[in-house]
Amino acid sequence: MRRTILHVDLNNFYASVECLYRPEIRDKPVVVCGDVEARHGIVLAKNYPAKALGVKTGEAIWEAKQKCPGLVTVQADFKKYLRFSRLARKIYLDYTNQIEPFGIDEAWLDVSGTEKIFGTGSDIANQIRQRLQDELGITGSVGVSWNKIFAKLGSDMKKPNATTLITEENFRQSVWPLPVGELLYVGRATRRKLQKRAIYTIGDLANRDISDLKLLLGVWGETLWHFANGFDSAPVKRFGEESLIKSVGNSTTTPRDLVNNQDVKLIIYVLAESVATRLRKHGLKCRTVSISVRGNDLLSFERQGKLPGMTFISGDIAQKAMELFQANYRWDKPIRSLGVRGSDLVTANGQVQLDLFDNSKLDAETLEFTVDNLHKRFGHYSIQRCSMMLDRKLTGFNPKDDHVIHPISYFK
Repeated sequence: MRRTILHVDLNNFYASVECLYRPEIRDKPVVVCGDVEARHGIVLAKNYPAKALGVKTGEAIWEAKQKCPGLVTVQADFKKYLRFSRLARKIYLDYTNQIEPFGIDEAWLDVSGTEKIFGTGSDIANQIRQRLQDELGITGSVGVSWNKIFAKLGSDMKKPNATTLITEENFRQSVWPLPVGELLYVGRATRRKLQKRAIYTIGDLANRDISDLKLLLGVWGETLWHFANGFDSAPVKRFGEESLIKSVGNSTTTPRDLVNNQDVKLIIYVLAESVATRLRKHGLKCRTVSISVRGNDLLSFERQGKLPGMTFISGDIAQKAMELFQANYRWDKPIRSLGVRGSDLVTANGQVQLDLFDNSKLDAETLEFTVDNLHKRFGHYSIQRCSMMLDRKLTGFNPKDDHVIHPISYFK
């Protein structure tokens, strides 16, 4: 059966939502950014007036302001964006239950089974775009094709608020002339490797001998060759199907450089609390803890270690993370960012060998759930470790609720 896949990309999503709340800035150049004082001051999203002046996603705010002195900066509010993302998916659910998110502002829809009800793929795309505009006040671009890769390409080809149809009959004319970097998962490094072999367009990639690509890029070369030729057959997951969680982690760029073990310990405990809370929320425990450390010279490393048992207790995770740090860092440079992650996950209600003479583990778990309930009822800062009071500028953040939503891997 021939499939009809849509890829919906909400245009300038963060900036568009912020302009809904502040209509007076709608016609001005606007960027959404992190907290500049907390050193998270990069452009996360921009509107079209800012884009027209050369502002780019990922650049520092000071660079953006040099290009555009009248730039309006708005601090990111991910709760707003999650709300609008959910509202958009409610619209999608009227057309299909096969909806696969790709980050907070993008999703694939398989409408193969509902075309007889709602019309062709392009008809459905146009209906969705109109409803996004009428019901949510934002716009979206939609790609329509027979596979996920080309549907995503289509949503990028015309913006804003447009529908692009890529068919088995026209893809050689519409897709193959595009730069090879436009293909999903052809990043900067891969693009450079391909260009050194005179592969500049998607068509060049599609027409290259697959064995040459495997020699150049390994199995990845074969995957990209299939993408370029439209041989992608990956299904669109049903709404509510979630990929298996393989790890739970949080990281942060710190408000100031960390210069000693005490600074690191404070940040590790904040991150470990977040990781443990999220593990408990999903009914999981971890058996391995890993840390990521980046110095102020932007060089980074990761280390991991096994726990003696499985846990979702923040103290256990923090203690292991601190052990890993002290065993692997010599303070050659101050530290700019830290991350803590729990992996090697198991279900929390699995069989556990208890100690006949020591019930402290069960008591600690009960205490953690009590703290969760207090946070849920009275807010994140209602109860905290005393050590968090030592440096409120350093520890005054909530990584569980404030973390950035990153795109979900296509292969998960």
